[in-house]
Amino acid sequence: MESLQLSRAFTLVEPGPVVLVTTNDGNKDNVMTISWTMVLDFAAEFALTTGPWNFSYTALQESKECVLAIPTVDLIDTVVGVGTCSGADTDKFTKFNLTRLPAQHVRAPLIQECLANIECRVVDILTPYNIVVLRGIAAYVDNARAEKRMLHAVGDGTFRVDGQTIERKQMMRDKLPSGI
Repeated sequence: MESLQLSRAFTLVEPGPVVLVTTNDGNKDNVMTISWTMVLDFAAEFALTTGPWNFSYTALQESKECVLAIPTVDLIDTVVGVGTCSGADTDKFTKFNLTRLPAQHVRAPLIQECLANIECRVVDILTPYNIVVLRGIAAYVDNARAEKRMLHAVGDGTFRVDGQTIERKQMMRDKLPSGI
């Protein structure tokens, strides 16, 4: 094995797919790219890392709601573009031709071009770590969409793409305790 610079160790444990997070501050919709996400449990609880450096952070703090929109590989240039400009001076929905769809439970919009959208409420913000804990309250998926491969950020503008799906459902059912 070769030595890896410790500051790059996070690239080995990349937590989840890149997501687009939509917010509404009461006046304006915004969308930001987040690459540090994770699932907390089977009850649709999630976490993401962001902070005051992102224009949407105040909307997350005040509205206590958002949408996690799951883009696919065909949206990589949009994902990077959204992540490299600020909602403070840019209408990212217009600039990147993203279609707003009304959510059922939150003010933030769904994104039609994404594979899936999850409406969420903010449960907690762990300020020392800039972790926003979310509870999903509704989820939608576009099963008719041809492209389903998600993006995973490795850092410094490098991404990995989901590949082949391998199924082991029966094996897991045989080994898991009942009730899980």
